[in-house]
Amino acid sequence: MTSSTFRIGGEIPVHRIGFGAMRLATEAGAARKASIEVARRAVDLGVTLIDTAYMYGWGANEELLVEALYPYPDDLLIATKVAIERPGPGEEAPVNGRPEFLREQVEQALRRLRVERIGLLQMHRLDPKVPLADQLGTLREFQLDGRIGHIGLSEVTADELREAQQIVDVASVQNRYSVLDREHEAVLDACDAAGIAFLPWRPVHPAASSGAAEIEAVATELGATAAQIALAWLLGRSPVVLPIPGTASLDHLAENVAAAGLRLSAEQRERLDRITLPPAG
Repeated sequence: MTSSTFRIGGEIPVHRIGFGAMRLATEAGAARKASIEVARRAVDLGVTLIDTAYMYGWGANEELLVEALYPYPDDLLIATKVAIERPGPGEEAPVNGRPEFLREQVEQALRRLRVERIGLLQMHRLDPKVPLADQLGTLREFQLDGRIGHIGLSEVTADELREAQQIVDVASVQNRYSVLDREHEAVLDACDAAGIAFLPWRPVHPAASSGAAEIEAVATELGATAAQIALAWLLGRSPVVLPIPGTASLDHLAENVAAAGLRLSAEQRERLDRITLPPAG
């Protein structure tokens, strides 16, 4: 039977369906109030892993979670990400892995989240202009002084993961992955072998995607939604997979969390496994 929990870094137990906070509106007014309600409802439904990042509103998403959930339940892990610099008007957000920038970002995240220790701190992207040892070594300094619990990566290759593992204990990897997007299969396999949490972002396919018909067929058979089938497939793919679907809808939130109770038959899983995927890129 598929386990409903996983220990990140071998230490932090979380329910395997988490919540991605990126879609929560942070501007003042009714939209913000609705976002706070969604965040609180996620915790009420048993979510114990919430993923955020400095890039999501340039700190505003983290501050929203504080307003919604602080003081945090003892079993709640709020993971955040650093290494993206706020851009100027009309510019793309640049990756910045310089040690001085990372130190500033971690310090700011600790203040915004009102914590003395971030349980899981992830590199939003690796900076190709900065030696990996310098980037991860900076986070390791915070880990040694107790202000970071575990270190994670995002959007890395299998080779980058192996290199990172020579520098720090990697607790998580957050790459794009779903039943209809398996470009990072090798990375997931490496995480599976090493017991590293794999947090697929964009875990639910767009409704118009190629291959959606087979997912809809399985959903009809189980009386579920297509999104629930996509999440159930991920949960059955490997015990290290922790989907973090994001939504601003209370109804969709409830559907996503309920997917943990779905069980695909071997025949249904085989049909989904056989879906022909578009070429990577």
